Amino acid sequence: MDHAGVLRLFDRRMRRDAPPDHAGVRVEDRGDVVRWTGGPHDWNGVVWSDLDAANADAAIAEQVRHYGALGVGFEWKTYSHDTPADLGERLLCAGFTAGEPESLMVAEVAAPTAPAGGGERPDGPRLVDVTDAVGIDLAVGVHEAAFGTGGGRSRDQLLERLAHAPDSFVVTLAMAGDRPVGSARIEFTPGTDFAGLWGGGIVTGFRGRGLHRDMVAHRARLAADRGARFLVVDAMPTSAPILRRLGFERLGTTTPYLREP
Repeated sequence: MDHAGVLRLFDRRMRRDAPPDHAGVRVEDRGDVVRWTGGPHDWNGVVWSDLDAANADAAIAEQVRHYGALGVGFEWKTYSHDTPADLGERLLCAGFTAGEPESLMVAEVAAPTAPAGGGERPDGPRLVDVTDAVGIDLAVGVHEAAFGTGGGRSRDQLLERLAHAPDSFVVTLAMAGDRPVGSARIEFTPGTDFAGLWGGGIVTGFRGRGLHRDMVAHRARLAADRGARFLVVDAMPTSAPILRRLGFERLGTTTPYLREP
């Protein structure tokens, strides 16, 4: 893979020029910063910036004022190749809190592999695609059980997308009988060449059985059906080794910086 070329394409398609994920969010191009602005339940934040040491602090202050006037918290999603090199330190000085760094990993859609027979083992959980509110509730419940965190905000955002852009994502559940034991989703951004893998979680007792791999391969087939060229993942340390074995390559690191209203 041409890492530099794919990274340039990713920056242009998925950051600078990417459309909002639903009609309630607007993209605002400020020249050296592109931000998304929506309501209190939407994802608000900076998706791209091209700054230097001379203008970074002023640009950060402008975003703080903008979202502060709206009374919403927001995220500045940084990448390891963003400039200036000390952007993260400047954000911390401006009152942001750093989240956990994750690996930006990309694979060509044809790369992820799965067991023969389509990625589901006869003796394992079956994979079911859902695109309704019931399925979203089940997926959020799996996420809460798997990670021990609340999923209310994620539920609200996915329901909003379901209402305004139902074709922009698919939720996949792993079902053991009638019990959901795994969940993940794929997000599509038309015209970008990329499909994003998000929200993968498996409850205790079903980990270590290849289910994560099966869900990745399943979503890769969904991406191929939509004509996507690349799969992109923000991978936690626990997922990165699995993804690497499936053909994903690490292009850098992404770190969220959060600021409360």
